[in-house]
Amino acid sequence: MTPGEPRQAHRAERLRLAVERDGARCVWCGRAFGGLVPPTREHLVPRARGGPSWLENEVPACRRCNGQRGHRAVVEWLEECERRGWSPDVGAVERSLDALARAIAERGGQRRAREYVVAQQRRLRRRRGGPRDA
Repeated sequence: MTPGEPRQAHRAERLRLAVERDGARCVWCGRAFGGLVPPTREHLVPRARGGPSWLENEVPACRRCNGQRGHRAVVEWLEECERRGWSPDVGAVERSLDALARAIAERGGQRRAREYVVAQQRRLRRRRGGPRDA
C-alpha cells in the first residue's frame, strides 16, 4: 500500500461489506446464504488476470459458484448460470464492475484489470442491447 492509497478493509470485513451491499444471496445462482451455504468472496476480475483484492472487485458468491467459475469471464459465467436455470443478479455484477472501473480510475494502476473491466462492461451493454462503442 502506498502512502496516498486508501486503506483496504481486511478480507473478512470486505466479505461482510459485500454481503451487506449485494444481499445475502449468491450473485451467480441466487441461493440464500445460511448454515449450509456460506458466502465467499468472488473476484469479478480474477486475481490471475490482474484483479485487485478491493471491495469493488468482490461480490458474495456461494462456494459452488466460486469454484465452478474459476477464471471464466464475467459475462461468460453469467450466461452459463442462465443456461443452468439460475437467476444471477446481473444488476449487482454491473454495479460492481462500474464501481471497480471508478476505483481504478481514481487510484490508478491496474492496467490488466482495467482492460478486463472495460471488455466485460462492453459485453454486458451488448447483452442489454445498449450502445456498442460506449
